[in-house]
Amino acid sequence: MSATSDTGQSWRPVVGLALGLALLVSTMLVAFGLPAVNSAPRDLPIAVVAPAGTADQMIGALEAAQPGAFDVAVAASQEEAEAMIREREVYGAFILGADGLEVDVASAASPTVSALLTQVGQAAAAQQGSVATVSDVVPTTEDDPRGIGLSAGALPIALGGFIAGVATTLLISGTGRRLAAIGGFAVVGGLAMTSILHFWFGTLAGSFWATAAAATLGILATGLTVLGLESLLGRPGIGVGALLVVFLGNPLSGLTSAPEMLPQPWGVIGQLLPPGATGTLLRNVAFFDGAAIAQPVLVLAGWAALGALLLGLSGLRARRVSAAEAEPVVAA
Repeated sequence: MSATSDTGQSWRPVVGLALGLALLVSTMLVAFGLPAVNSAPRDLPIAVVAPAGTADQMIGALEAAQPGAFDVAVAASQEEAEAMIREREVYGAFILGADGLEVDVASAASPTVSALLTQVGQAAAAQQGSVATVSDVVPTTEDDPRGIGLSAGALPIALGGFIAGVATTLLISGTGRRLAAIGGFAVVGGLAMTSILHFWFGTLAGSFWATAAAATLGILATGLTVLGLESLLGRPGIGVGALLVVFLGNPLSGLTSAPEMLPQPWGVIGQLLPPGATGTLLRNVAFFDGAAIAQPVLVLAGWAALGALLLGLSGLRARRVSAAEAEPVVAA
């Protein structure tokens, strides 16, 4: 049987396109769905405050209830535990005192984790015939109590950088002009998106300018990465950028829960990609006064530097090729 139509055109591209698109959609489903389906606490850092001898019992009870779920640190007092929460060292704390069990959480760090710790604390207190007292040490805003705006907004910020990188590669030529274009968009886009999240949605707290700087760095890192990859690999570089930002970076960012809620090592890998680092940086700047921002800043600065380096090397290569082509041919 012939694989061509009556017009003489082959059906193979049609079949290939259908199979390729089906594979693409299936890959997207796996990339986005698998981390969510397998979401569970894994070495989630928390603190315990209890009288001498009782802390070990609490740690043992937590391990028995959910093996491997928590990475427990013992704090000397409730004040120390709250300081650890504010410094982003732990997500919450269980405080056992004369009045019973108190659970300190930080919904701004992760509403999902806060709900989990509350549930664990209430279950532990119920076994003792009491009710746990829950305190939100670092809450989300009143306008966005579930923190949906941040988890939903970080993706457009990352995708904004990706789209800007693609548009710049297609519309702007010249290394300097490309750098200026992506830098200008990062500043304007960072201010615009932060304004929406801060003033319109009411999602963000803290310093507007510091949060806008964090958003700008996230956009810049993503955009420069796409520019650099395209300059090195051509159009396939855009596909590699999409893989890093969309297929891996977004589902592994942990923004809807926490990196420790993802299967490992994917949660760790997600924090080394632009979307995860951007989301963590925004959260820590907006709600925790800039605590624990060194890693996400270094990750984003590293991606931005790599993209700029690749773009610069591509520009040098292009100039050398142009110079070589411009050299006069000497007759033998």
